[in-house]
Amino acid sequence: MTTALGGEVLVPTLTGEMRIAIPEGTQTGKTFRLRGKGVKNLRTGEYGDLFMHVSVETPVNLSSKQKTMLREFEASLKDGGNKHNPKTQSFFDRMKNFFK
Repeated sequence: MTTALGGEVLVPTLTGEMRIAIPEGTQTGKTFRLRGKGVKNLRTGEYGDLFMHVSVETPVNLSSKQKTMLREFEASLKDGGNKHNPKTQSFFDRMKNFFK
């Protein structure tokens, strides 16, 4: 699955696997909260929350065709400016997004 396009992933929980929808554009370090899927509280008997952290892996051992396709993709992103990279937003862009 590519996090750029989003998709679903099976996450192991204490009660078995759970299918989670990953939104498109998810970045490394994003944390998802799975309510009621954590450890049971001994005092209240209620289940706590389970936190899932996203770690995006970079592909290795690419074929020459895959490298060419990635270079074409990178070139198409550069034509569109820095709007595709959340880390390159200006201070004012971040403030504008904060208040949306």
